[in-house]
Amino acid sequence: MQRYSILWADDEIDLLKPHILFLEQRGYDITPVNNGTEAVELTDDKHFDVVFLDENMPGMSGLEALTQIKNNKPNLPVVMITKNEEEHIMEEAIGSKIADYLIKPLNPSQILLAVKKILDNKRLIIEKTNLNYQQEFRKISMAFQENMNHEEWADIYKKLVFWELQMDHADNQDMGEVLDMQKTEANANFAKFIIRNYDSWLNDPKAEKPLLSHQLMKKKVFPEIGKKPVFVILIDNLRYDQWKVIEPVLTEYFNVTSEETYYSILPTTTAYARNAIFSGQLPSEMAKTNPDLWVGEDEDEGKNNFESEFLSKQLRRNNLNVKMSYHKIKNLEEGRSLADTVNNLFQNDLNVVVYNFVDMLSHARTDMAMVRELAPDESAYRSITKSWFLHSPLIDILKKIAEKDVKVVITTDHGTIRVKRPFKIIGDRSVNSNLRYKQGKNLGYEGEKVMTVLKPERLFLPKLNVSSSYVFAIEDQFFAYPNNYNYYVNFYKDTFQHGGVSMEEIIIPIIFLTSKNAS
Repeated sequence: MQRYSILWADDEIDLLKPHILFLEQRGYDITPVNNGTEAVELTDDKHFDVVFLDENMPGMSGLEALTQIKNNKPNLPVVMITKNEEEHIMEEAIGSKIADYLIKPLNPSQILLAVKKILDNKRLIIEKTNLNYQQEFRKISMAFQENMNHEEWADIYKKLVFWELQMDHADNQDMGEVLDMQKTEANANFAKFIIRNYDSWLNDPKAEKPLLSHQLMKKKVFPEIGKKPVFVILIDNLRYDQWKVIEPVLTEYFNVTSEETYYSILPTTTAYARNAIFSGQLPSEMAKTNPDLWVGEDEDEGKNNFESEFLSKQLRRNNLNVKMSYHKIKNLEEGRSLADTVNNLFQNDLNVVVYNFVDMLSHARTDMAMVRELAPDESAYRSITKSWFLHSPLIDILKKIAEKDVKVVITTDHGTIRVKRPFKIIGDRSVNSNLRYKQGKNLGYEGEKVMTVLKPERLFLPKLNVSSSYVFAIEDQFFAYPNNYNYYVNFYKDTFQHGGVSMEEIIIPIIFLTSKNAS
């Protein structure tokens, strides 16, 4: 077991010998000194894992010693010990980034707790996380054997994300591998669940079904309009786990009044799912009723150029005569521009902001070697999402929104999954390029590890011709053509893709916020 070295500075150090002996018996090496000057000199010359520093010493005070120690060794943990409970002393010590603050008279367990919090924190967290997950592992695995409904699947996914985030905090790779295996098993069962139920959700009025993309505005957003200005922030490609890492940033400015999930329609892509959100229609309905706005797979034109028009039509269908704004942010400059002008939006009933960065990040990870290096796994992908958010114009926009009494809805159109296993498929030149779903005629493949849709009209999917079919990748697969198979495998393996069937792509967040400090 590792032995830790502690420097303890107190002008009454002889009176603390029982405490020093108590710590030494538990494996800690203690160096006692009776003044601040010696403490500063020793920390310059020797390695210590933690410093105990009495606040009120003659000569150099504890606070003066603290300042010098932190100047020389900013990462050295210091525990301030004092008889003085005056608030300004506490604030000065805390402002100097102390690790803990103890009030005399001391007791042994109080000292041991402070030491363990600092020195054994990581080990204790890992051990406790492992134990708790082991207890939860069986419950989650047993749930896969049951015939779960959409709400139970959303709960399972949330639990898996919770444990992923716990493993991130504990830096726990060994148990993380077990969790990865359990998540893979969950996605295999989730794909079977979607294959069994998706058709009935769209066609059977009596079926128990989740909220789907095309119902989102009508059921969740429109009822909020009229009470106070509503801001819908749609962050493209935002998974539930990514929401959980940016949530602590937002709760400085907002109260989370409701955290829910809904299910993205298939294909889980921007062209289908986001257009469904804004139009309030399923893809084949959009193609039929708005042929001037719907852009098919066979057309080169951008697939999401008419979101504002789709939304305006949906508002009119629901007899909502409201003042609305729509902004799509595709780059840094557009984000800054909106941050500068956001105060102009508060007179509107509804403001929609589509923020494309997370989608750009996922594609950039595929295309750019540097981003690929920055986000080699799920944990790093979450981390880079949080880092972007903290430094993006979006947080500036949200801070300004938080100054007013408004309702904020944060959501997305679909998630994304890190693909690992190639699946061979054959198609002609007209087949779309997405790696998680294929649409076309005469699609050729072997095996049953896909979701096959021979009658697209049942799933309200447009058909380019009579024999068109759709094939969706499930779990962590991606489609690859045999004629350039090695290229596809080398280039796309371990990249984040969307369009197919997985919990990460389909079960996605919708969050309701209110301002904390509204004027």
